[in-house]
Amino acid sequence: MKKSYKIDVDCAACADKMEVAANKTPGVKNASVSFMTLKMKVEFDEGADPAAVMQEVRDNCRKVEADCEIFL
Repeated sequence: MKKSYKIDVDCAACADKMEVAANKTPGVKNASVSFMTLKMKVEFDEGADPAAVMQEVRDNCRKVEADCEIFL
């Protein structure tokens, strides 16, 4: 399953940090973050609960970039 989320981030380097953090989250098969469009696209592992995984993604992203936001 793939989903797209609106994000709020201040710079391209911060978006890169968010992408790395999201890809390290269990349940995420692949994540990409675009600073230009302010979107995060996430492909989930089969059987993963997207709502639960995205809570972890948000927590992990805030650890590397405290000012970021993912609108779930």
